[in-house]
Amino acid sequence: MNENTLTVSQLTYTIKNLLETRFLNIKVQGEITNLRHQSSGHIYFTLKDKDSQISCVLFKGAAKSVNTTLNSGDSVIVEGEITVYPPRGNYQIIVRKLTPSGVGDLLLKLHQLKEKLKLKGWFNPALKKTLPKLPKRIGVVTSPTGAVIQDILNVLKRRFANFNLILNPVKVQGDNACIEIAQAINDFNKYNLVDVLIIGRGGGSLEDLWPFNEEIVAKAIFESKIPIISAVGHETDYTIADFVADIRAPTPSAAAEIVISEKTELIKTLENYSQAIQKNLSHLILGYKKDLHFFKKHPLFSSYELLLSEKWQMFDEIKNQIDLSIKQKFEKLNSIFFAAKKESNALSPIMQFSFAKQKLENFSNNLKISWNNLFKSKTDNFKKLQELINILNPNNLLKKGYSILFSEKDNSIILSTKQLSEGEKVIAQISDGKIKATIEKVENS
Repeated sequence: MNENTLTVSQLTYTIKNLLETRFLNIKVQGEITNLRHQSSGHIYFTLKDKDSQISCVLFKGAAKSVNTTLNSGDSVIVEGEITVYPPRGNYQIIVRKLTPSGVGDLLLKLHQLKEKLKLKGWFNPALKKTLPKLPKRIGVVTSPTGAVIQDILNVLKRRFANFNLILNPVKVQGDNACIEIAQAINDFNKYNLVDVLIIGRGGGSLEDLWPFNEEIVAKAIFESKIPIISAVGHETDYTIADFVADIRAPTPSAAAEIVISEKTELIKTLENYSQAIQKNLSHLILGYKKDLHFFKKHPLFSSYELLLSEKWQMFDEIKNQIDLSIKQKFEKLNSIFFAAKKESNALSPIMQFSFAKQKLENFSNNLKISWNNLFKSKTDNFKKLQELINILNPNNLLKKGYSILFSEKDNSIILSTKQLSEGEKVIAQISDGKIKATIEKVENS
């Protein structure tokens, strides 16, 4: 081989040495394309402008220091050094640091607008509107295709049935996005479409979130008569919209939960009341069961003969007294009658007879009156006793839902569960007949 002839490796490593020693700690601005995230944590992409492009690699250690999410199309400034990758023979930038292009200008602009709106009083907590407790209509201003609307719907479907949601779809980044967002807020107010409004988008770089830092959006939020919840970016991201809105939510899902928080608390309160009512009812039922067991064991309900025995005896005694009184009255009247008759026979036959006849008639009338009065009094007492007996008649008690239990073996009345055993056959006397039954289980109270 001629001594001036180089191998591919020799040439490649010569170029590598020249480039790496010549281009140290360089800064290059361009647009990201061909972005690839490896499972190892390394990031590969191409940096380009309108005429040229160069390969870049951001190794895992350096990638951790990047505070923004990289996307194809982002304009960035990278710092690092040129190197050559010999297996492919192409040169590339080993990136040590990456920052979005123009971030410094945007931060300055954000700070200036924030101070301006603060002086106007647009951040004043006293001007914040209160969210409705139970909103019937919920409005959302966001992209129709992003994850934000899906996150909100998932939370509402899970925790707030039968809700009404109106989506006003807008661009949430790029040119004219701020105009669309502001117009959507104004439209909701113009037509009074909803009770509460959520505006937002997912996370992103400062440039991605910039439409929510525009004054036109802040003005629409401040002038809105509808309460607004701002849910822009991730929990650590803050925009002008967050400061002007009535409530700032760290995420879109959190915004949905804030909207329904009052209903959630109301449902929880109702559930507590329901549990308390069930507990009180259980105590009442338990008390009634104890009272029922007590009455079931009382002797009055175990035997109708025992229940009516005293009244039956009273009835017999009163009946005997009535019979004796009638008999005594009759004997006395009969005695008087015979005495009068004897006296009349001793007198003048005509006058005495006439006198005696008149006296006898008077006496007979008085006797009838006395007898009728006595009979009516005793009859009334007898009817009252009959009514009392009818009230205490066991058949009437049975018509009220009670029953009498007899043993099928000896036809004796069962007064206690201790007289029963499983499998024993019994007869239940009810108002209109008898029922034969078999004992399946005996529970002693």
